[in-house]
Amino acid sequence: MAIIEEIEKEQLKSEVALFAVGDSVKVHIRVIEGDRERIQIYSGIVIARRGTGISASFIVRRVSFGEGVEKSFSLHSPRISRIQVEKRGYVRRSKLYYLRKRKGKSAMTVKERPF
Repeated sequence: MAIIEEIEKEQLKSEVALFAVGDSVKVHIRVIEGDRERIQIYSGIVIARRGTGISASFIVRRVSFGEGVEKSFSLHSPRISRIQVEKRGYVRRSKLYYLRKRKGKSAMTVKERPF
């Protein structure tokens, strides 16, 4: 197993933003279209984190045109250029799946905690 761990250590990103469930984040994603590459920003609330090491992932939820949209990201993916924390949220749960049932402004309300 030492060989697999060595390979995984090479794949890990050295600089990963510190964020938790409940935080509002902007995920900067590299999008390749033909021979061009651009950065697309996906912003929303982190509703779940799971895994450790190379398999760590998180789910970001946002409301787009009145419809809730969730996207799952791998934390150490080369497609993610950076993760920017907009607001820190104060929550008492590790998974915020209850936000799926909410509509409008109540879907985006999480108490804010200071940086």
